[in-house]
Amino acid sequence: MSDYRIEEDTLGPVKVPVDALWGAQTQRSLQNFSTGEKMPLVLIKVLLQLKKAAAVANKDAGEISSEKATLIVTAINQLLSLDDDQLRKNFPLVVYQTGSGTQTNMNVNEVVANMAKRLNSKVEILPNDDVNHGQSSNDIFPTAMNITAAFSIEKLENAVQHLIDKLAAKQKEFWRVVKIGRTHLQDATPITFGQEISGWKSMLEHDLSYLKELSGTLNELAIGGTAVGTGLNAAPHFAEQVAQKMSAVYGIDFTADTNKFYGLAAHSSLNVVHGAMKTLASDLIKIANDVRFLASGPRAGYGEIRIPANEPGSSIMPGKVNPTQAEAITMAAVRVIGNDVVISLAASQGNFEMNVYKPVIISTFLESATLLTGTMTNFTDLMIAGLTVNPDRMKELVDRSLMMVTALSPHIGYHASAKIAQQAQKDGSTLRQTAIQSGEVTAKQYDAWVDPVKMTGINKQQK
Repeated sequence: MSDYRIEEDTLGPVKVPVDALWGAQTQRSLQNFSTGEKMPLVLIKVLLQLKKAAAVANKDAGEISSEKATLIVTAINQLLSLDDDQLRKNFPLVVYQTGSGTQTNMNVNEVVANMAKRLNSKVEILPNDDVNHGQSSNDIFPTAMNITAAFSIEKLENAVQHLIDKLAAKQKEFWRVVKIGRTHLQDATPITFGQEISGWKSMLEHDLSYLKELSGTLNELAIGGTAVGTGLNAAPHFAEQVAQKMSAVYGIDFTADTNKFYGLAAHSSLNVVHGAMKTLASDLIKIANDVRFLASGPRAGYGEIRIPANEPGSSIMPGKVNPTQAEAITMAAVRVIGNDVVISLAASQGNFEMNVYKPVIISTFLESATLLTGTMTNFTDLMIAGLTVNPDRMKELVDRSLMMVTALSPHIGYHASAKIAQQAQKDGSTLRQTAIQSGEVTAKQYDAWVDPVKMTGINKQQK
């Protein structure tokens, strides 16, 4: 028995593994492109859903028979029922292939056609004429890109909201816990830990609003543009029907009422939404760094907060605990910031009627969304949720801080206050002791004026 079969495309015969569901064009791609990660399965699943919707739309328009449409839909349902490992065996192509995604589109067309043949060999289903009817790789692939990106952003938004909710609880819990503030990595005036957390939460609330405001641009679909945006060979209302069906499948309000020349040649929506992801990544680095620095120690660092001990931190130092969740999320964020350069450059390559960097754009976009969603969820559940304070350490640092002298300034003046702070630093004495010794204030005045809680303004603010 031969371990391959012969299939033909427009270039001639090709040897295809006998059990493979794909055909000649997929096999050529396998032989010609072998480097890099595989095309994301989430994108493949969207393409399969699009082929289902296209079959039904073409049937309704009288473009293909009801028998063919039903068989295509059944074949796709069979594929979608497979687990990821089984599904991947049928879709082996890599990201770094043709810039239009044509080979992946044909991979899907061939697999659907051959699955249909296995189900009913009496009805001929052709990859190009039937499964790809009314479509071009140039419009179906960017349509799949936008749909895949849209629901990946929904998951990311949920992860951001989850972190916001957890920070809101911590903000309330620590609203009146006073600690020293810091600017320029130097002591500043007091702040409460709840106030500090409220700043982190507000950063993320802004980031979430940016994602929500921009993500709607992903809902514009290129379907119906076919080869160059003119819609050649697509039936009337085909694009509208496909968009409606995708809206029903994914619960997102997609539209095909778009400029198709833009849809094929530009990926501005993916570019701008990824820019919002980059902004989120930048803010996550700041928040994660604040958390791990405040938890540094436990005895030779700031030591103002405690974080969960999720795993041993050292192979040589017993009892060591490291801020691993902060390290994971900051590494992911750095990757996302780098990915933004990839997408920006790739999105600029819209030569004439088509951008030819489509696979790397969507692969990179999905990597960023997946990395942020996963690491943020873990950061929330495994670090922020278990975060506690070290109130004694916080009080100690507030009491020792020379910047409490700021509260004296309105009463004795800036220069007199500065002299007190400088003398306390020189002598290694407390600010209270030096201020009283200076003769500028009495003990009663100092205690009345230098009140850490009042200095935070916490009584005038709401949680």
